[in-house]
Amino acid sequence: MMNTIHSLTQFHRLLSLPEPRHPLVSVIDLSESIFLEDDIWNGFVNRFYCVALKRDAKGKFRYGQQHYDYDKGVLSFTAPNQVQQLDLQHMECGSGLLLIFHPDFLLGHPLNASISRYGFFDYAVNEALHLSIEEEEDLMRILHKISEECTHIDKHTQEIVITQIELLLNYSMRFYERQFITRKSSNHQLLTRFEQLLDEHFSQSAFSELLTVRQVAARLNLSPNYLSDLLRVHTGQNTQQHIHEKLISKAKELLSATSLSVSEIAYALGFEHAQSFSTLFRKKTNLSPLEFRTSFN
Repeated sequence: MMNTIHSLTQFHRLLSLPEPRHPLVSVIDLSESIFLEDDIWNGFVNRFYCVALKRDAKGKFRYGQQHYDYDKGVLSFTAPNQVQQLDLQHMECGSGLLLIFHPDFLLGHPLNASISRYGFFDYAVNEALHLSIEEEEDLMRILHKISEECTHIDKHTQEIVITQIELLLNYSMRFYERQFITRKSSNHQLLTRFEQLLDEHFSQSAFSELLTVRQVAARLNLSPNYLSDLLRVHTGQNTQQHIHEKLISKAKELLSATSLSVSEIAYALGFEHAQSFSTLFRKKTNLSPLEFRTSFN
């Protein structure tokens, strides 16, 4: 059975820290943290969001299905309920700040509904942000403001702290988009590989199943959200839109150059149901497959 860290208080205790000043949000000084020897680190999930702004951190960290070096990147994000694992034998917290906040803290606030748009909570740890000194200082100021606000809890605390969290997330989104653009060489190679992968897949005459975003991302050793956000910045379309574009192009080829029925084309493209294919085709072209075939001929 998977171990669960339910509360911020429990997490503080596991890091040898006093209880948090607020039960649902806390900013932890990593230099003051000492991981307790506990079997929980061998495999656990926690119930809260984590944003780590770290320096000189070292160690092995498992998040989701893969292991990563914890020192990759300066700013990293983890979402609630993700499987994690720490190797305490080789873990050094280094210095920096760790923001943790429980989803319940967002209840009643618009951020509760909109936090899902910050896709980097589902990035892999090795897709963390690399910050300039100025960017790091901007985020440090926000984290210190959150920590300061937690020292006096009143009816305004939630609104002020959530405003700061949202500011932190918006800055992070800006910095990620900057990182996507400034790493032109590596990203250009990645985009080329992405196009080649789609071309190779759709050059086949038939597919056993529909190509998914997760499958494409795995082939490129990226998380699905990171790949989609990277593509959106560079091309204006996410991964699913690119896949659909290639699929519709292949469908048009089969409709115009073969005598296969619409059902046969649908199954050849990997659809379980011909109606699903027809619905997608109409959505993308404003024509049914038969209407396209008729207009083409």
